[in-house]
Amino acid sequence: MKVLGIETSCDETAVAVVEGNSILAERISSQIDLHSEYGGVVPELASREHLKKLNILLQECLSEAELGFGDIDAVAVTAFPGLEGSLLVGLTAGRTLSFLMRIPIVEVDHVEAHMFAGRFGDMDPPPGIGLIVSGGHTRLVLIKQWGDYLTLGDTRDDAAGEAFDKAASVLGLPYPGGPAIEKEAAGTDPGVFKFPVSRLGDSFDFSYSGLKTSVLYKVRYDLNEKVSEAQRRQIAAAFQEAAVTPLVKNAVRAAEKYSARWILVCGGVASNGRLREKLRDETEGKPFKAVFPPRRLCTDNASMVASCGEFYLNNT
Repeated sequence: MKVLGIETSCDETAVAVVEGNSILAERISSQIDLHSEYGGVVPELASREHLKKLNILLQECLSEAELGFGDIDAVAVTAFPGLEGSLLVGLTAGRTLSFLMRIPIVEVDHVEAHMFAGRFGDMDPPPGIGLIVSGGHTRLVLIKQWGDYLTLGDTRDDAAGEAFDKAASVLGLPYPGGPAIEKEAAGTDPGVFKFPVSRLGDSFDFSYSGLKTSVLYKVRYDLNEKVSEAQRRQIAAAFQEAAVTPLVKNAVRAAEKYSARWILVCGGVASNGRLREKLRDETEGKPFKAVFPPRRLCTDNASMVASCGEFYLNNT
């Protein structure tokens, strides 16, 4: 089954054609340059950019796969959650293609779709733990079977990716904050500054508002906004360590409690090198392993949407 995936939930316009666990073609147009001067995504600008790019990407993607619209068996499109205007662009395109070509359409949960990015690699069967970490979501899920989940924990305030963006802004680093913080922190001792690591008892929930505020207070009040280059790197490293630590601890605790075979980390923050390193260290010698999709499939993409859609087409 050849499934055309469409993703327009936020600031990436993405199209892909997937057949089974093979990506036949994919195209992504990022809006980072457009939104960077505002320090975050401007919803109206994002919607307009999706309108400009989507038809072009559809044609390019089909051309790369050497397919025509008539060769597509189904459409999968992100339906929620996301920016309302951006979602509407993708949904309208997907529903139109479904109607004109008389093929089925699956409207996909964006958060669930992130977990399907892991299915393009070599994964053992469930049960497993899914850790979805992005700018809008920080969620821990027990994957009993694909399509059958139990949410174990969620963020009580800011998502991890959002905290990265805000900490980067306080430090005068560019948007998006995740890559900027990681680059600044590289090779720097994270122990010079101390920031709070969230601990919420036996809960698997997360909290990042306190960490974000601590960085702000450190820069604004303790250092009077006079941050040297060395201090900027040290703060970035300390923040990054405090941000990834609860992600790793909660995921490992969940895997032990539910006898998981693996921990799948997905979403944009799954690209973070320190998170990958720390989780691999913590799972060494344990009966479960850490699984990360390729970095290009961690950020928003249409291949994960198509894979999720294909699963439901084949299993409902």
